Amino acid sequence: MRRPPLDRRVLTRVGVLLLRGLVPRLIGLAALAGLVLAVTTHGRVLPVADPVPAPPLGQQALAAAAAAPAADGGRATPAAGPSTSAPAPSSRPSTSTAAPRPTPSPAAQERPRQPASAGRAELPRGGTSVFPRYRLVGFSGGPGSAAFGRLGIGDLDARGREIEQLAGEYAAGREPLPVFELITVVALPRPGADGLYRARIEPDVIRDYLAAARRHRALLLLNVQPGRADFLDEVKALEPWLRQPDVGLALDPEWAVGEGQVPGRVFGRTTGAELDRVARWVSDLVIANRLPDKVVVVHQLSPQVLREQQGLQPHYGVTMVKSVDGIGSREAKTSTWQRLVHGMPPVLHPGFKLFYDEDAKPLMTPAEVLALDPQPEYVLYE
Repeated sequence: MRRPPLDRRVLTRVGVLLLRGLVPRLIGLAALAGLVLAVTTHGRVLPVADPVPAPPLGQQALAAAAAAPAADGGRATPAAGPSTSAPAPSSRPSTSTAAPRPTPSPAAQERPRQPASAGRAELPRGGTSVFPRYRLVGFSGGPGSAAFGRLGIGDLDARGREIEQLAGEYAAGREPLPVFELITVVALPRPGADGLYRARIEPDVIRDYLAAARRHRALLLLNVQPGRADFLDEVKALEPWLRQPDVGLALDPEWAVGEGQVPGRVFGRTTGAELDRVARWVSDLVIANRLPDKVVVVHQLSPQVLREQQGLQPHYGVTMVKSVDGIGSREAKTSTWQRLVHGMPPVLHPGFKLFYDEDAKPLMTPAEVLALDPQPEYVLYE
């Protein structure tokens, strides 16, 4: 089955938001029949509520977490995300006033930076490193509709049990680690109050999904579709959640568009250098808060979506995954897989995505997915 036209997919997501009443509760001034983005007011990010408290950890991890400083150098509360002027992605002229980071020397690029001290919090099922111990298996989506993915329908705990059962079929010598991938920043077909063509879901929604993920000892990945905003700015706005040991990221450059472009009318794109800036920032957060490794997924549908991927460098505490999001028959998906993993830099781990509605039936079985070369370390269903 062919993927529906992109603009229809975006409009479906907008309709879901309106019906659920999410967008009217995000922020302020009504625009476009009440559809507004919960984003900035005069360049300042609105505060978000505190995340769900971290789950109980081992004694050593608890002591380390208690002693860890704030990621921003000692702010008393994580109640608000960092301020941002929301510049365009790096493929377009940037309006950010922040000074760029100097390019690291070749010696610095050879291996990730090391943390200042030992004693890190742990992943939901133990340890601080994701691979090779675990294989990640999960659902993606958002609340309210199957159009948002499998995670958007039914009871969250029922979905959690379904993920756990499915993950067991992918063990193949590894421990399964369930994943909830929540669409947190949603690309829109209209500009909204700040002209950035995206909306952020409410903190209460993230809190509910994080609580459900914790009931199933799963990772929560926050999926970002940035529209015309910058990936790094959207990630920084999620900092209070990313300080948690069981929360990671999923970046969706298919929805990252340039000036004069509209999400859904064109395929977006990003570069390895832009993603590397995100990875470096996440690494700093891991070090400052003594967190376990953070998963950062990059979704890729076609070659043009991710360019110059060699610009990605290894960073301490960051586990990068490329999720190959090919659609169609088993043969078509396998062909896309071979094309997109070819020449993949070593910093990227392979991931594979299946679509309940858009892939040809029957879906590829776990045995068929595990037979791919290289073997996927993250398997996602939408």
